[in-house]
Formats: sequence, C-alpha cells, structure tokens
Amino acid sequence: MLIDSHCHLNYKGLVEDQQNVLERARDAGIDKMLNIATRENEWDAVLATAERERDVWATVGIHPHEADEHPHVDTAKLVERAAHPRVVGIGETGLDYYYDHSDRARQQASFRAHIAAARQTGLPLIVHTRDAEEDTLAIMRDEMGKGAYPGVIHCFTASGAFADAALELGFYISISGIVTFKNAKDLQETAARLPLDRLLVETDSPFLAPVPHRGKPCEPAFVADTARFLAQLRGERLEVLAEATSRNFNTLFSKVQTEPAT
Repeated sequence: MLIDSHCHLNYKGLVEDQQNVLERARDAGIDKMLNIATRENEWDAVLATAERERDVWATVGIHPHEADEHPHVDTAKLVERAAHPRVVGIGETGLDYYYDHSDRARQQASFRAHIAAARQTGLPLIVHTRDAEEDTLAIMRDEMGKGAYPGVIHCFTASGAFADAALELGFYISISGIVTFKNAKDLQETAARLPLDRLLVETDSPFLAPVPHRGKPCEPAFVADTARFLAQLRGERLEVLAEATSRNFNTLFSKVQTEPAT
C-alpha cells in the first residue's frame, strides 16, 4: 500500500470526477490521500471531502501565491481550524520567488504564522519553496530556535545542500512525479541518497503527472508510478519503499492514527 502525501482533490481537473478519481486510487493500492488546502475559501470543501471519505485527510493553509489576499489568516485562525478531527497538517505554506504572485515580505510573514501554528498544534508543516532556498532555510532555522516543530518539504526540487539542511532540522522530504522527468538529473541524484526513514511520495495532483502519464491531469493513483521509479532509482524493492514511506507518513502525520476514520 502507498500513501499520496500531497494532492489537491478539490482543484479543477479532479473535482469534476472526484469519486472516480478516488476509486482509481484505491484500485492502484493507495491507502491514504492528504488533501491540501491553499486558500481560505476552499477550506470547507477540502474538509468536506475528508469528512466524507474514510481514506482522505485534510490540511488548512495559505499557499505563498495567495499571501497578499490573506493577511487576516493568522496563527490563531489556523490553530482554530486545525482542531477539526480530519485536519492533520498545516499548509501548504512557504516561499515562491519564481512567480512572485505575492509580496515577498507578506509571504514571509504568512510562512512564520503557519510555523507558529504548527508549533502550537504539533501538526506537521507542509512547505513549498521555489527559487527561495536561502530565505526558506533562514526562516525555518530561526523559527526552530523558538521551539521545535515537525514538517515536510513537499514536491522537492531544491538543491542537495537544501535537502541536507532540511534533514538536519528534522524535516521529511517528499518526492513527486518530477523525479521521473528526463531533465531531473540533479533531483534524481538527491532522491537516490535521501534516508529511507525521512522519505515520502506524492503526486501534487492535478499537476506534474509522472512518466508515463505526461500531458494528462495527474491524480493520486499515479503515485504508484513515482514510487516504482523511485524504488528502481534507489535500488530498493518497491515493497520496501512503499512500506517505509507509508510508515513515515503515519509517523509524521500522527493525528491520522488517533482520529477514527469516517
């Protein structure tokens, strides 16, 4: 069994056929799916899916692209919504300097608010970082000095040095279908050496469909293709990688184990 540690089931491309998407994931051996929130106006829908589906869990958070539009979403609001029994993580949050859809200072303030919420709740932080390694790491280290908090770097595409620094802070690393792309040699080198006990797999669906599904909307079932490629890359049996990544997910997102499935 595998777990898709990061998907967007309520995004266009999946939500129109959500029930069939979920059934295809189950048929592919996907045991759990973590449905990630990126804007406040989608929190209710993301939660509703998790309430309805026994194998779907939810997060609350504001994507860095949306930071300008959500100055009112502070630590207290995140902590309040995270009390819901099906919310098991905080995010996604972080910094994105590639698109700069939001002011960088606003992104940083939002990131820190999410970290504080993760610290207060004990729920893991889901971090997005793109072209912002230095600032992301500086904030993570600074905030860790105020008190420890768990987390994962999702859809990892950063440098090997960033991976090492994140691991040193106790973070997990989640690998998406990007690792299967022909031009992802640097990522493949890093993914091949990541410690097995800190590794997760994800789709980030409906984005980034892995080989052999390039050009199609991605969906949680495709995490099996990413896991198969990753296992071969690392010289591990798929069963070993699947068991380890599932165990890692359940360890990091430990609230999954304490809340009854619906």
